[in-house]
Amino acid sequence: MNEPLPLQQTMRAEAIIGLLPLPVMVVNQSDQVIEANSAAEAFFQTSRSMLKRLFLKQLLPFGSPVLELVQAARNSGGSYNEYRIDLGTPRIGLDRIVDVFIAPTGDNQEEVVIVLQEKTIAEKIDRQLTHRGAVRSISAMGSMLAHEIKNPLSGIRGAAQLLELSASDEDRELTQLICDETDRIVTLVDRFEDFADGRPLQQEPVNIHSVLEHVKKIAMSGFARHIRFSESYDPSLPPMMGNRDQLVQVFLNLVKNAAEAIGPDTVDGTIEMTSAFRPGVRMSVNGRPGKVALPLEICVRDNGPGIPVELTRHLFEPFFSTKNSGSGLGLALVAKIIGDHGGVIEFDTVPRRTTFRILMPMHIARDGRTAETEISDAARHNFGS
Repeated sequence: MNEPLPLQQTMRAEAIIGLLPLPVMVVNQSDQVIEANSAAEAFFQTSRSMLKRLFLKQLLPFGSPVLELVQAARNSGGSYNEYRIDLGTPRIGLDRIVDVFIAPTGDNQEEVVIVLQEKTIAEKIDRQLTHRGAVRSISAMGSMLAHEIKNPLSGIRGAAQLLELSASDEDRELTQLICDETDRIVTLVDRFEDFADGRPLQQEPVNIHSVLEHVKKIAMSGFARHIRFSESYDPSLPPMMGNRDQLVQVFLNLVKNAAEAIGPDTVDGTIEMTSAFRPGVRMSVNGRPGKVALPLEICVRDNGPGIPVELTRHLFEPFFSTKNSGSGLGLALVAKIIGDHGGVIEFDTVPRRTTFRILMPMHIARDGRTAETEISDAARHNFGS
């Protein structure tokens, strides 16, 4: 009979499981959750302590095939794989397609480990590559437009102002129209210049909660005064290295889009802003070797009608807009700024629940430790070690 693992080895095993980017759970003979990692907390949007009070049937859709697979693994002592299982529920979202791996935990066939791999991960990575390609294209175009268009526009506006001096009242309306439209084009070109700015990013330690509260104050005094705001912040989140003005621009854009999606006539319109520490999330980011830990998660969520499926692949493309008066540059610029900060942006959308999620690296470690050490410590803390 095998001896139990020493406490130190158990702690190490739990910490390693906590670092895994895939949701992992262990259930006992009654299908009650007895262990879960931080990725499982994020997937089911429930804390580890709450997960350990629940049974599988309370987490999964009614009649989910996962329940049968767990029992089959117990009966046979073997492992099972099943692909493209829908685990969507109203609480976590209705479109959560996953691949499932299930196996007994060693000698004890009554306890079963469940590993989930969400299919949208590959799609999200593909979207990141699309965003970067779009940003490179718009950057080159912005540089060209700034040099080749603004100077002639200045001449056109100056000529229109000279004509206005001797024009009749009727013709003066036309010269004013020329000036107004010229100013509008210059404003658009100025936005292109934001993409072409190749100067090094001026960074400093930024309290992201201060940024979010500043954005909320602006929104509630203007375009979102009819909307209720909800915040759920992790107070232990360390500061991130970034440009505060650019981060304000990012979240102001996302909150404005959320407010416009909700619309002025929605009675229960709500925008939720959250922050969390998510150890185990690693992705390839532009300009950095290997995969980088992105443990800082900031979300902007609204209860608007959602984004139509046919539009989701084009959402971050330049010039793509669902608004009649939109330029289609807002989200493209958001993707560029987040990329310049070493992070990624992704989104999930179903009716009455659209979430834009930003994942950022932790540049500053507390107590002089490395980010990797903090992530490992957070994983141990999540497992109660």
